[in-house]
Amino acid sequence: MATSTLVSIIYDSGYGHTAKQAMSVALGVTKVTGAEVRLIAIADKNIPWDVLEASDAIIFGSPTYNGSVSARFKQFMEDSTRPAWIPQKWRNKVAAGFTNSGAMHGDKLQSLIAMSLFAAQHGMVWVGLDLFPGKNDQELNRIGGWLGAMAQSDDASPEVTPIQSDLDTATHLGQRVAEIAQRLQHKQ
Repeated sequence: MATSTLVSIIYDSGYGHTAKQAMSVALGVTKVTGAEVRLIAIADKNIPWDVLEASDAIIFGSPTYNGSVSARFKQFMEDSTRPAWIPQKWRNKVAAGFTNSGAMHGDKLQSLIAMSLFAAQHGMVWVGLDLFPGKNDQELNRIGGWLGAMAQSDDASPEVTPIQSDLDTATHLGQRVAEIAQRLQHKQ
């Protein structure tokens, strides 16, 4: 009997751009047979700690503001102490991350480092991108991140930004995480 793989995507989005990126990550998860996805918006305030505990993988997402994750994402990290960190409920789960900012660089790497350290403190196994940096705006990983998916959004509606290659990079990350979570699940 096949076991399904649950991948939860917990994210914050200030203006809708990072939410659009989260949807692309979710699309990638759905490309993997036997994987199911759960999108969890931090702004909804009711964090389903039981769903995160039941997940095989957790993908973190946040906009990058002032060189770091958003205040709501920081609050989520802090709030995880009692329900998840102290009892080590996320230990050995697959983890990954994505971020978005208005500037091309925007210190997005710092946000991904914060997420990966957070995952490490929870005993999780971090998965980065396996893509060489793109050479133009049409190629995957055009921003050149290795630690996670990065996107750049102009000061415009989320209907038009981030661009498709950034969204496709996020889709690739979601698919990669689901595949690795399944591979590790079958090794047990």
